[in-house]
Amino acid sequence: MTTLMRITGLKSIVLAAGLLLAGAGHAAPPTATAPVATVPAAPTVTAPAATAPQATTVAAPAAAAPATAKPADPALAQDGAPALAPKAGIGQPVDGHWGIQPQVTKNGERAHWFHDAILVPVITVISLFVLFLLFWVMYRYRAAANPVASKTSHNTFIEIVWTLAPVVILVLLAVPSIGLLQAQYKPAPTNAITLKAIGNQWYWSYQYPDNGGFEVTANMLKEKDQVAPGERFRTDADGPRLLAADNRVVLPVGVPIRLITTANDVIHSWAVPAFWIKLDAVPGRLNETSFTIDKPGVYFGQCSELCGARHGYMPIAVEAVSPADFAKWVKAKGGTPKGAKPDAAPAAAAPVAAPAAAGTAPIANTTGPVENATSAAPTTTQGATANTAAAGTGH
Repeated sequence: MTTLMRITGLKSIVLAAGLLLAGAGHAAPPTATAPVATVPAAPTVTAPAATAPQATTVAAPAAAAPATAKPADPALAQDGAPALAPKAGIGQPVDGHWGIQPQVTKNGERAHWFHDAILVPVITVISLFVLFLLFWVMYRYRAAANPVASKTSHNTFIEIVWTLAPVVILVLLAVPSIGLLQAQYKPAPTNAITLKAIGNQWYWSYQYPDNGGFEVTANMLKEKDQVAPGERFRTDADGPRLLAADNRVVLPVGVPIRLITTANDVIHSWAVPAFWIKLDAVPGRLNETSFTIDKPGVYFGQCSELCGARHGYMPIAVEAVSPADFAKWVKAKGGTPKGAKPDAAPAAAAPVAAPAAAGTAPIANTTGPVENATSAAPTTTQGATANTAAAGTGH
């Protein structure tokens, strides 16, 4: 009996040990599956990781496109640094220079010739002749040589000569002068590009009605010691002191320009000597003239009407470029080149319609903002706002 009890107790111990081992064996798998349970959580992290490559692939072309397009086009740099550097003696005053600036318009060349070939010789001859008569009279009719004065009161021949001679001279000068004046105010042809210059105290703003109506504001660039750290200041590449502007007027070479001037406050005057242009800007009135630039380059002028305390700080900087570069600059400003064919608009809309047809919403969303950014950014035509130090007008 005792032996039977011992055997039964031994079996119980063995059974209990087996159950214990079995329980441990069943408990181990849950601990092993716990790490497995954490592994499925990893795919939730891989979902954003999958979208990250899409964001980078969209951002990379957007960043690469301006880097490859803008620096290659000289006209596109007009939003910031100047593209063309001024040339000494061209389009700007030169210290010690005698005469008129080199002209780059047909009217300017005609006026330059009229001044040098007709006006200067005629006035030189008249001045020398009058000076000779003055000295001759002083010497011939002095008291020592002519003690008894003549009582002659009148000489018909001399009176006819000194009356007709000035009339003939003035008529000869009036013929080319009136022709030049008529050429300066000749109406612009239909293919002309309109530039509207608006005078303000004390800066210029420009509109391009024929190219979408965008506007550019130009302020004088200050010297390095007149601006705060980090602000733009004038360099030699911008132009001479008091003549460099933060935004230049860009115009095409060889294309007629219709210049319209007006003002928002007082009378100003838009004057560029190299163009032979000086046109008053009067509030409430539109004055008009036309000209054609023959040579590319940078040309400077100033407001030539006393308009207030900062009258001397209203420079005019014009950059003349090829028609192709001008069209690129207009597009960069958000405008439309004059005479552009309407097929340019569908071409821009085609990339937007293509993703929609593909039926992939994420691609359409990523493409849309990129195109909106490239088309909306150039509409900020107030480039002068980036030059806070040069404004000085509260504009």
